[in-house]
Amino acid sequence: MAASGSGGSRADNGYSSLPPRRRKGPGALATAYLVIYNVVMTAGWLVIAVGLVRAYLAKGSYHSLYYSIEKPLKFFQTGALLEILHCAFGIVPSSVVLTAFQVMSRVFLTWAVTHSVKEVQTEDSVLLFVVAWTITEIIRYSFYTFSLLNHLPYLIKWARYTLFIVLYPMGVSGELLTIYAALPFVRQSGLYSISLPNKYNFSFDYYTFLILVMISYIPIFPQLYFHMLHQRRKVLSHTEEHKKSE
Repeated sequence: MAASGSGGSRADNGYSSLPPRRRKGPGALATAYLVIYNVVMTAGWLVIAVGLVRAYLAKGSYHSLYYSIEKPLKFFQTGALLEILHCAFGIVPSSVVLTAFQVMSRVFLTWAVTHSVKEVQTEDSVLLFVVAWTITEIIRYSFYTFSLLNHLPYLIKWARYTLFIVLYPMGVSGELLTIYAALPFVRQSGLYSISLPNKYNFSFDYYTFLILVMISYIPIFPQLYFHMLHQRRKVLSHTEEHKKSE
């Protein structure tokens, strides 16, 4: 769940992107669909960004801004589930399992934590990961859109491979703090837990599960972060060399 695409690999929790593996590109119809999908998703996350700014200006405070963008956040983050189908149908050359894991981690935090545990919705940590997600997704979907159109501005490419340096730790911190804030409420209410005895002879402790999710960040985050730093050096240095050769 810890390491939470459309036009490429998503092995980055959504905060950065690795270049898609070069294979035969999608057909004209698939390309048109992907362009439309990415444009819509870019617009959706821009709506969330504008909603955050407008709510902040109206309230004069950053506290509880989640309520101002709750519906579009749920809609567009859940819309990322289509990216799993894109991989499954071979429209994009990414791993179905990896993409599903990473998309579902975001969806899990959106619905199974933030939506389900109402008490955490006023936590500043929610705003922390929402802002990180919002900036990340605007850049990511713009990156994919222009890449599909074979006209990628350097500024977007640079932002894609640079801003994750701040956004990734920021988003992960917000996610961890939000899950941590939810723990006492989950334990008290027994949310999503199944206790024995029951006819299926099966038990599940959601509180323990959330703790395991938090622990899983420890080995995954450093690996992905340093891998992305390596990708940044490789991609941007290649771009600089290409510019010099022209």
